[in-house]
Order: sequence, then C-alpha cells, then structure tokens
Amino acid sequence: MQEVCFGEIQSGHLEQVGYDTYCDLLDQVVKEIKGVDIKPEREIQIDIDVSCYIPDTYIEDSSEKIDIYQKIALCKTEEDIGNVIDEIIDRFGNMPGELNNLLEIARIKQLCANTPVIKITGKRNRKTGSQNVVFYFDKDKYEVSFVDVLLKKYGNNIKFSNAIEPYVTLMLKNQTEKQIIKEIKEFLSMF
Repeated sequence: MQEVCFGEIQSGHLEQVGYDTYCDLLDQVVKEIKGVDIKPEREIQIDIDVSCYIPDTYIEDSSEKIDIYQKIALCKTEEDIGNVIDEIIDRFGNMPGELNNLLEIARIKQLCANTPVIKITGKRNRKTGSQNVVFYFDKDKYEVSFVDVLLKKYGNNIKFSNAIEPYVTLMLKNQTEKQIIKEIKEFLSMF
C-alpha cells in the first residue's frame, strides 16, 4: 500500500479548495497527463443532517483515513463504491453507520448526475423537529412536468418554487438518518 503524504504546497492547496475538490482536480490532472478525454462534471452539493464520516475508533491512522476518503470521493459508479466497500471491510472489518452514510452520500451524488438536481440541503423544522429536504434544480433542465409527477406521489408533503434557481421542498416526518437517505434516493429515482 502506498502512503499518502502531502507536502507543504499540496497541503496549502488542500486547505484552500477543500478535500473533495482537491481530489477531483488531482484526478483530472492525472487523466490529462495520460491523454484521457475529460468531460466536465456537474458539481453536486449535498448538505443534509446526517452523520457521515470515518470515526477515529474505526480507522485511527490519519493517512489511511485520507486514503479511504479519497477513494470514496473519486467513486463515479456503483461498481466503484462496491470496490471501496470491499476494500474497507477487508482491511478494517464491519463498517460503522457513519461510514455507511458517507457511502450513501456518494450514491446520492451518482443519482443526481442523471437528474436535473444540482444541490440537496436539509433543514430542520423548528416546530416539529423533523427535517425538510430541499432539492435545487438546474434551471436549464427543470421542467414544469416534474410538478405533476411529484404531486401524485407526495401530495401535501411537497412544495415548489420556480425562483431563479427552482427548488422543491420535501417535508419529512421525524425520520432516522437511514430513512432520510432512503427518502432522498427514492425522490431522485423519480427522474
């Protein structure tokens, strides 16, 4: 196994752009050097109230942890995720819920790539404590026909906004993290 070490310059770049972006940029540079054709990917933002990280009690070594985070960030297909899961379980044993959630977020990003959704945020309802999930759409790919399909499935549990950046709010009852992830994946499967 090759150990990942960042020099002073790379560390500074990492801090400036964020880990996921840094991994993507590094992957693009490697592909360019190899002469691989690169098609630009849509940036998908996900900010939901779900614990998704690698606990220190599961992987103590920070370089191993960075290696796993990088592999997850670079997953583009379900097969990629499956390979990472196999490697994690082989090396470290059964995964904790937080790491499983992180892999589910990678799956959600993959689902978004095939939809007009560009951003997903979670917002707590202060009165009920439940989480509402807001799906933001690429304005050039948003179609009013989505409204009818979503209304049939969700009824009063959904609200629409045709703002400059159109969005749909899915109102959820008190849900566990697993249920929130399941609801998001089910919503995305409608497209």
